[in-house]
Amino acid sequence: MKEPYKGSAVILGACVILGLTSLGYLLGQAALDVKEYERTVTVKGLSEQEHEANIVIWPIQFAEASNDLEKLYVKIESVKSRIQSFLETHGIDENEISFSFPAITDKSAQQYGNNAKPRFRYTALQTVTVYSKNVQGVRTVMNSLIALGKQGIVFTAGNYQTQTEYIFTRLNEVKPDMIEEATRKAREVAQKFASDSQSALGKIKRASQGQFSIYPRDKNNPHIKKVRVVSTVEYYLSD
Repeated sequence: MKEPYKGSAVILGACVILGLTSLGYLLGQAALDVKEYERTVTVKGLSEQEHEANIVIWPIQFAEASNDLEKLYVKIESVKSRIQSFLETHGIDENEISFSFPAITDKSAQQYGNNAKPRFRYTALQTVTVYSKNVQGVRTVMNSLIALGKQGIVFTAGNYQTQTEYIFTRLNEVKPDMIEEATRKAREVAQKFASDSQSALGKIKRASQGQFSIYPRDKNNPHIKKVRVVSTVEYYLSD
């Protein structure tokens, strides 16, 4: 009675070993197939465009001084009116002009080590700001402002408050074309890599879009903006 059971056990054991061997082979082949399928290449595509700013913020700061505070305010109002009239005469709309509150300094309230008395007790700084979408028109007026300087108006410059700012707000309009261009250039690089490695370029595994950056083209033309974006794309490769 024991011989048949012994024979059956041998056969069963052989089947188990054969099954495990086959399973191991299949799993090994599957692992090789997956590894082969997951051959990838990661590339970057760059898109750059130049655009003119569509908004300009131009602060015009002037200074006045007097020993009489009431007369100082009168002088400030006079200069403000002359600047506004000049701007409007040169095509700047009234709604594009705004005025800050004048900053008055009483020098007699300040301490001086040599006790020297200043020539003028009161000094004032006033800023007239132009906010306009007519960038080229405003830039033309900037070059004409010297005419007011010749009339005795003292303009201040060289500080942060007097820096002209150019803004580009049309990014959403140019985004689609730039993303398409960056992706196309990335694919061209990946295609070249695949060709050089005697592989075939497959589908996209993953892709990421970098942040858009906007900065002046150069220091002499801050109104011309360079818009830049880099797309990173990972492609499958196959033989």
